[in-house]
Amino acid sequence: MASLFVVRGRDQGKHFPLSGDVVRIGRDKSSTIQLLDTEASRSHAEIHIDPGGRCELVDLESSNGTLVNGLKVRRQRLASGDRLEIGGSLLIFTSTGPPNAMDAAHGVDIVYQSHQTDGSRIVSSIAPSSGTLRIGPSHNIAPTQTDADRSLEVMYRTAIAVGRTDDLDQLLNRILWLVFDWVEADRGCVMLRDNETGQFQPAARCDRDSENESDGSRGENGSSQRISISRTILDFVLEQKEGVRTSDASDDVRFDSAASIVSAGVREAICVPLQGRYDIVGALYVDTYTAPTQMIARDYAPRFTDDHLRLITAIGHQAALAIEDTFYYSALVQGERLAAMGQTIATLSHHIKNILQGIRGGSYLIEAGLQRDDTDAVRRGWRIVDRNQERISNLVLDMLTFSKERTPQCVDADLNETVRDVFELMQPRAAELDVTLTASLAESMPDASFDPDAFHRAVLNLVTNAIDATSEQVKLRLSEESEGDSEQGATDAVARVEISTCYDAADGWTVDVVDNGPGVAEQDRQKIFSLFESRKGSRGTGLGLPVSAKIMQEHGGEIQVLTPASGIGSCFRLRLPTAGSDTGEIASHETLH
Repeated sequence: MASLFVVRGRDQGKHFPLSGDVVRIGRDKSSTIQLLDTEASRSHAEIHIDPGGRCELVDLESSNGTLVNGLKVRRQRLASGDRLEIGGSLLIFTSTGPPNAMDAAHGVDIVYQSHQTDGSRIVSSIAPSSGTLRIGPSHNIAPTQTDADRSLEVMYRTAIAVGRTDDLDQLLNRILWLVFDWVEADRGCVMLRDNETGQFQPAARCDRDSENESDGSRGENGSSQRISISRTILDFVLEQKEGVRTSDASDDVRFDSAASIVSAGVREAICVPLQGRYDIVGALYVDTYTAPTQMIARDYAPRFTDDHLRLITAIGHQAALAIEDTFYYSALVQGERLAAMGQTIATLSHHIKNILQGIRGGSYLIEAGLQRDDTDAVRRGWRIVDRNQERISNLVLDMLTFSKERTPQCVDADLNETVRDVFELMQPRAAELDVTLTASLAESMPDASFDPDAFHRAVLNLVTNAIDATSEQVKLRLSEESEGDSEQGATDAVARVEISTCYDAADGWTVDVVDNGPGVAEQDRQKIFSLFESRKGSRGTGLGLPVSAKIMQEHGGEIQVLTPASGIGSCFRLRLPTAGSDTGEIASHETLH
């Protein structure tokens, strides 16, 4: 099945299988693939899948356009390995392997000896450094081409084949079919080294005639039979780092007749090492196959020559470099994942430790108060425990919200009711920190379609941040004004947070959280939405804003950072669009009037 893998953007690491006839990509929650990317349009592009499994990308007149391999396109047939840029996201397209690619694990045997009389021998060998291309004409090469032209064409096509995908399975199948294009081989397989065991295991197999066997019958060559590869010859190739060409004579003194290629119809075979920059990563094997009934005729013309051996050796070297790059890329991705996990664990452990210290301190006050029968100490201790209990509850909820992909359970409800609930919930917290919290809710506002619980969390995170920011700023202003004894400064030192709602038929529903705190610098407006990015020091988890942004994107809305008309503080705006409207970027440079 074809699929898309996100390697850059807010959805990095996600994998989307492509099924059905049409797959819609966009920011809208109704999209088949919903991207949490504010630079993508609500309905950005579609992938049309025909009955044969071929995929075509169609741009839906998106605002920022759709790029394939760096080029802006309207309509483009996709090939495995293509890079799609949608908004700020980069996706890798991978398709299923060729229809005649076979399961390597069930199609290849590495054997030590045969139960039959074996007549194969090594005819010639060549080192990778000697793989100069010099090939004769084949059925798909114009006979007027010079050897140099054909060599150049081979290397060009090899570079194209191995340079367009990070999908290892696709890469191996391309290599095999490239060999089939230039060499009259019937079967081929690639063996790769297992990093854990060090053993070479079959990784891919292709048969030239298997595309004709969809009805379950064998091809004329019987090429769908299992490939049996001699362990002795394979070891020679890997240890000596030389490619070999074998034939069916039995007078090669280096190998006894019981340790050569074991496959009843194989007359010739080529096996070359896949030599990368630093080590051998595997081996490439191709052979010709003739059914036993056809082996009576001994006057056949050889298919493989030393020129073919040199050709496959050169292709194998290029393929090995690409395979190494794929391995290194996979290791890099895995390393980044482990690093992200380590950062997550370390950050969360730090926050949880601080919360537990608060609970431990509150518990100590409660225990001491009970021993002395001091109810005031018990109350103070319980307030500390309760506050830290709320902190750890919020931390867990934010972690669950951010880590889990979810579809909002939208209902038609009064947005003011949800905002009013947040306002009433945060009143005690604001009073405790000497912050004036007010609400200005629009009247006669129509019901909106949203998930009340999720939206409640998004608003709550913004109000919590605003209260914390203004309370700290007030302490700083009071400290400064106490030195200057400025009456105007005392007025400015009042911490204020206002929550307001508004509805516009064109723009939809908005919720503004305005404060007179330190504000957000222009250069920080994107960074504050990064995971674990917090300006609260040890008091902040760095999850609140990313969670709020994720909730809004799941609703098809957005979160904006605006500058209040006074120029003091900041305004965070949540916007739920009406049907058919579009949203802009996550961090805006607008001024709130």
